[in-house]
Amino acid sequence: MIHSLIPPFIRPKFVALVLGLAAAATGSPSHADAGGLGLFNHSACDAGCVTAPCDADACGSACGDPLCCDAADGSGLGCDGCVSCVSSCCDPGLLGGLIKPSDRCFDDFVSPMINFVHFEDPRTVTEIRPIFVNHWVPDRIGNNIPAGGSIQLLAMQFRIALTERLSLIGTKDGYIWDNTNGALDTLLDDGWASVTAGLKYNVLRDTQSGTIASIGGTYELPIGSSDALQDVGDGEFHLFATGGQRLMCGKAHLMSAFGWRVPSDGFLQSESIHWSNHFDLKLTEKTYFVTEVAWWHWIDSAEGGAALGVAGQDLFNLSTSDVTGNDLVTQNVGLKFKPNAKTEWGIAYEFPLTEFKDVIEGRLQTELIVRY
Repeated sequence: MIHSLIPPFIRPKFVALVLGLAAAATGSPSHADAGGLGLFNHSACDAGCVTAPCDADACGSACGDPLCCDAADGSGLGCDGCVSCVSSCCDPGLLGGLIKPSDRCFDDFVSPMINFVHFEDPRTVTEIRPIFVNHWVPDRIGNNIPAGGSIQLLAMQFRIALTERLSLIGTKDGYIWDNTNGALDTLLDDGWASVTAGLKYNVLRDTQSGTIASIGGTYELPIGSSDALQDVGDGEFHLFATGGQRLMCGKAHLMSAFGWRVPSDGFLQSESIHWSNHFDLKLTEKTYFVTEVAWWHWIDSAEGGAALGVAGQDLFNLSTSDVTGNDLVTQNVGLKFKPNAKTEWGIAYEFPLTEFKDVIEGRLQTELIVRY
């Protein structure tokens, strides 16, 4: 079990995470520091604008002032990637300020695509993100189970900035269409995906170096369709840390995230960790080349599950008794098109690198992000 594999200091850090997220909801950085997280902000830009009092005079004097951010050529994007350091001061938000605008100082980044349920963008953003996935299944999976065919998913993720650091995130939902073959077709059918939501908190934000990092957690509600193998057990927790780094004056970027998937009922679902990595390179001012690699490792099988030999990668957590120690590594290659700071479109093809394929032969994913 996980207790024998995870060092004992994980538990107090988890408590600190929960306390920090709870304190963050009050909007007080000092309270968040009291949670033991050591939150800080290394932004010379923010020192001159965002932290200023957001009254009419302060906003009026700050808006339109290039400060240290906007490019001298008028493109609105300086070497630090900051389009407008004062956007959060000048825009009070939606619903009387309940919903905050996205952080504009990392607009040169693009969001990751691989492991889309669990690879969280470290930035604080307000957005909707429709995703369509066409997922091909190997002809044989696990313990030589006849399969093949494909699975389609249409989902709608959302992220809502509640404060300048705290976000409400919805990472899994949508509808699943089954077009698989063989024995898998007898197990899987069309139906609704489970719903996953949680909180993300930005713990490091340095606009000058282009460094950003966040932590968070989600819970998957087992309210999906049992026909689509979604209503399994009592749900699943996911704890994660995610970060990004600007390179080459905003011409390239790295992101990396580590996560731990813990089922509420280990008798019916497996436990796993994942490490996902993103690299992008700007080909033009609006087009990015993207490649990403994700690694899954299964820590513990479902004791009461069947001997299937597969767990379901990111979209599923099947009731499987014999996946402990399995490793799956996949890579994708794709393009992102970003015509402006509020719109992002992406397409990528993913394929397995390891001999063990779990349930993936290939995956074509396309998405649209509309950001406030």
